[in-house]
Amino acid sequence: MPLFQVYRGLSAGFGNGSPASAWLNTMAQQAVMDWRAAMVLDGRGYQVRAGTITTPLVGDVVITDTAAEMCSDAASGTTLIPIRLGVAIRLGTGTLHEYAAKSVATVSSGGTAFVALPLKSDGAAAVSTSRVQAAGAVTVTAELATTTARHWEYSNPVAVGAGNDAAPLRWEPIAPPVLVGARCFYVQIAATGTGPSYYASYDFLEVPTLLINPS
Repeated sequence: MPLFQVYRGLSAGFGNGSPASAWLNTMAQQAVMDWRAAMVLDGRGYQVRAGTITTPLVGDVVITDTAAEMCSDAASGTTLIPIRLGVAIRLGTGTLHEYAAKSVATVSSGGTAFVALPLKSDGAAAVSTSRVQAAGAVTVTAELATTTARHWEYSNPVAVGAGNDAAPLRWEPIAPPVLVGARCFYVQIAATGTGPSYYASYDFLEVPTLLINPS
């Protein structure tokens, strides 16, 4: 017998986006798991990434209020929940390194489209749309303190070099932001003078807004 079995109620199928009623082991004990893992098992997790193998992207030379490296847009009716962000600097030239993850209630308007990768390998395609493009070429709406939420940031005013290496940066929020569409989540990576070359990726969960805001 399998270690864990899925016992369902009246639901007919068990496709992506259709969670099981309960997970029980062979002793009929309920299996409790991290809610993020449960969402990924339901086919609701996705990844956006920048850089491939030994070909990193090169960031912007300064953070500006309409320029980003990566983003995901949720239209009305869809909600995004970012759960992880990782940035690895391959070549940290330039000074005044500034990186940030933000969101705003207007979707992006420019940049190369990226098809988000399902974290469940046979998962359905994301409803939201994403973009990835180097040097701040993803266009987002202007940042305002009254409309733009800031979720994560890193800054280092010193040039990266001997004795001042850039460690891999990671953000895994305990209480992640719940971005009810329409909403744009975006990442900025920049350094004054010469933009840093980097690899980056972020994971997010995607759910119908009615799932968290029933009415």
